[in-house]
Amino acid sequence: MTVTSSETSTRFLYIARHAEASPDETELTEQGRRQAALLGERLRDTPLAAVRHGPLPRAAQTARLVHERLGRDIPLQVSEPAGDYIPYVPRREELPTESADRFLAFVEQFPEPERSRGPELAGAALARFTGAADGDGPRHELLVTHAFLAAWLVRDALDAPAWRWLGLNHANAALTVIRYTPGRPAALLMVNDMGHLPKALRWTGFPPELRA
Repeated sequence: MTVTSSETSTRFLYIARHAEASPDETELTEQGRRQAALLGERLRDTPLAAVRHGPLPRAAQTARLVHERLGRDIPLQVSEPAGDYIPYVPRREELPTESADRFLAFVEQFPEPERSRGPELAGAALARFTGAADGDGPRHELLVTHAFLAAWLVRDALDAPAWRWLGLNHANAALTVIRYTPGRPAALLMVNDMGHLPKALRWTGFPPELRA
């Protein structure tokens, strides 16, 4: 992202996938509520300036539970670009030969609106949430979102090809932190960190074959 003259401070973007949701995704499970509360406790001493979240219930409920544990009054804001969508639909020729069929089949299973509007929202997410910040001191912000956008933001921080959001997985209530310093490349400080969760609450929402 291009740094403008007004963007003079370092931004620390804390990215969390929503906590575990019920099968119909209308609410968090009991495990999910515990995950969200523990995430809030972990962030309690972080000088967050804002908590933003996607519009779907599982992200909104997670953000509210985290916000309750922070112990101070900071903005809690819903943001459409923080929602659940396909951020980029790759072309076959972009993909590694050995994984092209699998990745394309994965993307095509999602509704057409999520695929067609996703790139526009993904661009808006980069414009709104990333890059250096305005102000005189560091700015810390929490974004409660979904696995695909978390992967998209990590991919962007690494300056990886657009298709590379595929294959980057995030567990429920796991924490990723990216630092954006004026005049420097983005720095990935941690990815998919679950140190605040006990063993029984880790790895939910993650492909079983990839769990540690």
